[in-house]
Amino acid sequence: MPQLEFIFDFGSPNAYYAYKVLPDILARTGAELTIQPVLLGGLFKITGNQPPMVAFGSVKGKMDYEMLENRRFAEKHQLNDFRFNAHFPVNTIGLMRGLLAARELGCETQYIDVVLSAMWEQSLKMDDPEVMAAALTDGGLDAAAIMALIQTDPVKETLKANTQAAADRGAFGIPTFFVGDEMFFGKDRLGQVEEELLRAQ
Repeated sequence: MPQLEFIFDFGSPNAYYAYKVLPDILARTGAELTIQPVLLGGLFKITGNQPPMVAFGSVKGKMDYEMLENRRFAEKHQLNDFRFNAHFPVNTIGLMRGLLAARELGCETQYIDVVLSAMWEQSLKMDDPEVMAAALTDGGLDAAAIMALIQTDPVKETLKANTQAAADRGAFGIPTFFVGDEMFFGKDRLGQVEEELLRAQ
């Protein structure tokens, strides 16, 4: 069974797009998905990268075109629930630590679904701990247990280590995918990801 690693942070709208279309790719390739939680801000700091709005904000037409491509992607894949978060950029350190906590508690997939919906469908301010806790509770998760684990040193250190490890492998942004040692960056590379997974069968 081929393995697909997804270097992931909730703060990227492209992570939402990619995650939503991956099930069809996994079904066609028989691949197994592993989510690797990292902190996008930390990845930027390590690699010297910048968010697109900073890096390209002064380039005439660049960000307008990026938004156009996002709308085209959403329409193609019928991602009709997507709403750009009104509070963007959102500091995701709590959310990403929460993902590691949810993994420890055995509710990783549910947590991802709940947080992606809160971030990119409900446009909630998910770097507010009270908003985050309420969203988790509304999603049927044990918010108190997750919020408690977020504060523990093992969770904090794991997120740091994951972020450094991703940078060491060549990742510089989100979404990044690995099939073995082959790296692919961006939702627009998902076709290449699928081809590589088929070769890995």
